[in-house]
Amino acid sequence: MTIRPLLRLAPVRRFTRNLLCPVDLLGHPLLLKYTRDPAEAREEIRGHARLARHYRVPALHTHLRVPGGHLLAYERLPGGTDQGLLLDLLNADEPSGDLRTYMDQLTAVYREVILTTAWPVDPAHVVRKLYWDRAAPGGRLDTYYAGKDFLIADNLIDVPVSHLGTYTLNINGRRHHLDWAATLRWLRAHFATAEPVWAALTQGDPTDVNLAHPLAWFDYDTAGMNSIPGEFANFLWYASTLGGWLVPTYNPAAFADHPATFSHVSANSPELLRADIDHTTSTMHIDYVPRLSAPRRTAVAAYWNQLVRPVADRLWPGADLANLLRPYLAMRILGVYNLADLAPEDRLLLLARLSEAMSPAFDPSTYFRPLESPCPAL
Repeated sequence: MTIRPLLRLAPVRRFTRNLLCPVDLLGHPLLLKYTRDPAEAREEIRGHARLARHYRVPALHTHLRVPGGHLLAYERLPGGTDQGLLLDLLNADEPSGDLRTYMDQLTAVYREVILTTAWPVDPAHVVRKLYWDRAAPGGRLDTYYAGKDFLIADNLIDVPVSHLGTYTLNINGRRHHLDWAATLRWLRAHFATAEPVWAALTQGDPTDVNLAHPLAWFDYDTAGMNSIPGEFANFLWYASTLGGWLVPTYNPAAFADHPATFSHVSANSPELLRADIDHTTSTMHIDYVPRLSAPRRTAVAAYWNQLVRPVADRLWPGADLANLLRPYLAMRILGVYNLADLAPEDRLLLLARLSEAMSPAFDPSTYFRPLESPCPAL
C-alpha cells in the first residue's frame, strides 16, 4: 500500500520580490505565492477577481496575512521543466503548429475583451504601476537617472550620456538624434497629462512567463483597466527583446524551471559590429545585427496582425501607431532595467534602439520583428 504524503513542497522560486512554491496538499496541486508588499497583495487579489470575469485564470483558493506579508494559494495548472508557458513554445528552433494555434487563441480572446471593454479613461483611473508611476516624481525614471550621468559605453564610446544630443548617430547607415535629458523630460511630461487614454480590461503585464500553455493568465497585480497602447508595447517589447535576451541575461534565476531558454539566448541577442566616433563631424557610428528567433518573430507577427492592427483600425482609424506606441515603448526601454547597470555593449544597443524608437521614421511593424540584414560596410 502506497501512502500519499499529506503535504509535499517543491523548491521555492524567487520572482522579483515575490516567492513561489508549488505544493501538493492532500493530493491537490497548489501554487503558493508569498508577497511582502501588502498593497501589492491587495492589487493582486482585486486584479484576479477583475480578470476572472473575462479570461481563464487559476482559481484563488485563499489568501492569508502571514508574518511579513501575504500568502495566496492558487490552483496549480499542469506544467514542469520546460513545459506550461508560452515561453516554452518560443524556446524552439522553428515555430510549431502549437505556437500558431496558441497565438490564434490568445489574440482572439484579447480582441474580444479589449473591444468589449475599451473606453477613454482618465489616467488617474488606469493601472499606473508600469508607466505613470515610473514616470512620476520619485518613480523609476528619477531613481535610475535623475541627477546622474554615465558613459554611453565604457571603452567603446567614452562619452557621457548627457552629451549624446551633441552628436549625430549613424545607426546601421541611418541618421538619428537623441537628446537624453529632453527624452526624459518628454516622458515625464507625457505621463503627467490629464488627457484620457484608451484603456481596456487586461492583465497588464503580458510576458511569455505570465501566459500559460494551455492558454491562461498568471500574475494579477497589474490587472484592470490598462492603457491599450501600453498593453501592446509591453507584449511586443518583451517578446522581441526582454524575454529572449535581457531577462535571461540579467535575471537567470527566473528561468530555473525553463532552462531551454538559455540555449536560445544567442538567437535573440543583437550583435554589435561597430561602435566609434568621428570627432571631425561629431558623428557616432553604431552598426549592429538584430536577431530574433523564428518562433518569436512568428509570435510577434501574429500579435501585430491579429490583434494590434484590428484593434487600432476599430479604435483609432487612420491614426499613426508609431506615435501611440512611442511613449510606452520608451518607458519599457528605460524603466525596466537601469541602463547604467548593464554591460557597455548592451547599454549601447538599447540606446540605439531608443534612438530608433524616438525617430520620426519609427515603424513599429518592422521594429519589433526585424529581419537580419547585412549592415553597411565598415
